[in-house]
Amino acid sequence: MTLWQRPRLRINSLRSFLSLFLASTFLSLALAACGGGNQNTTNNTNNGNSTATKKQDVEITLVSFAVTKTAHEAIIPKFVEKWKQEQGQNVTFKQSYGGSGSQTRAVIDGLEADIVHLALSGDTEKIQKAGLIEPGWEKDVPNNGIVSKSVAAIITRTGNPKGIKTWSDLVTKDIKLITADPKTSGVAKWNFLALWNSVIKSGGDDAKATEFVANVYKNVPILTKDAREATDAFAKQGQGDALINYENEVLLAQQKGEKVDYVIPDVNISIDNPVAVVDKNVDKHGNREVAEAFVKYLFTPEAQQEFVKLGFRPVDETVAQSKEVTDKFPKVKTLSTIQDFGGWSEVDKKFFSDGGIFDQIQLKNKK
Repeated sequence: MTLWQRPRLRINSLRSFLSLFLASTFLSLALAACGGGNQNTTNNTNNGNSTATKKQDVEITLVSFAVTKTAHEAIIPKFVEKWKQEQGQNVTFKQSYGGSGSQTRAVIDGLEADIVHLALSGDTEKIQKAGLIEPGWEKDVPNNGIVSKSVAAIITRTGNPKGIKTWSDLVTKDIKLITADPKTSGVAKWNFLALWNSVIKSGGDDAKATEFVANVYKNVPILTKDAREATDAFAKQGQGDALINYENEVLLAQQKGEKVDYVIPDVNISIDNPVAVVDKNVDKHGNREVAEAFVKYLFTPEAQQEFVKLGFRPVDETVAQSKEVTDKFPKVKTLSTIQDFGGWSEVDKKFFSDGGIFDQIQLKNKK
C-alpha cells in the first residue's frame, strides 16, 4: 500500500462518521418532533374532554299522592330555574299523582320513580322492604323525611245545615259522610285514624273506638279510590253531607274562590307526609345528585312557603312561626302523631291488613 493511500482511507472514514452523525442527529430531531406532536394531540384531547364534561340534561320522575299535585307544580319550576343557574344543567320532571297506596304498589311493580312523596311513612317503608329504598332513608334528609303535614278537617255543606261540629256528630243517622278507601288511599288511613283517635284521646278503649268508627262508616255511601275522587264526589257530584279531607285541600279550594265551610276538630292527628329518594332507580338512571338536591330543596323556606300557600302546615320552624302561618292555621288542642299508635307497621297490621279492624268493621256493617 502506498503512502498517499492512507490519508484517503482516513478521509473516507471521516466521511462515513460524519454521515452517520448527521443521520443520527436528523433521526433524533424527527423523533423529538413526533414526540411534540403527540403531546399536542393529548392536550387537544384534554381540551375536548373539558368540553365533553358539560352536564347533560337530566330527567327526574316524581311519584306523589294526589293532593300534593298543585304544590309540586309550583315548586318544581323554582327548583329547575335554581339548578340551571347554579349547575348549568337542564332538569325536566315526569310527574305521577294518585292514591298513596296505589302509587306505592305501582312503584313496587315497576314504575321507576326517582323520588316518592307519599301520604304516610308506612308506604315508603313498603318500598324499602321491596328493596328499592335503602334502610335509614329518613335520616338522610331533615325532619326524619317528613316534608309536608296537615290535619284532618270535616267539610260541610254551605251553612253547615246538619250542625256538624266534631267527630261525634258524624254518627248521626241522617248524615252521609264521604271519604276514601283506606285500602287504596293514604289520606283515608289518616281519616280512619282521626276518628279512632278522637275516642282514645277522650278516654275510650279499643272496643268503644271500634264501635264508634263502625257507626261512622255505616253512614258512608261510597268509598272512593283516593282523596281527589272523594272531593269530586262531594263537591262536584253533590254526594253526602260531610267530607273528611286534609285541611290543606279546604284552604286550597278557598284560594280558588270556592266557598267552603269546614271544622277543624280540637282532637286531631298530625298528618305527616314523607319524601324519599328511590335508591335503586336513581342509581340506574344516574340522576342521584339532582334527585337528592330536589328532596333537600323541599325543606327550604322557599319551598315550604309554597306548601303553606297551598294549605300545608310547614315543617320549617322559621316559616311556622311567621304571622302568616299562625293566622292561617287554627291551633289544635290535642294533636296526636303516628308514633302514638306504635308507628305505621303496627297501624297497618292492626287496622288495615287483611282481616284487620277495618275489614272487620266493613264485614259487620254489611250484615
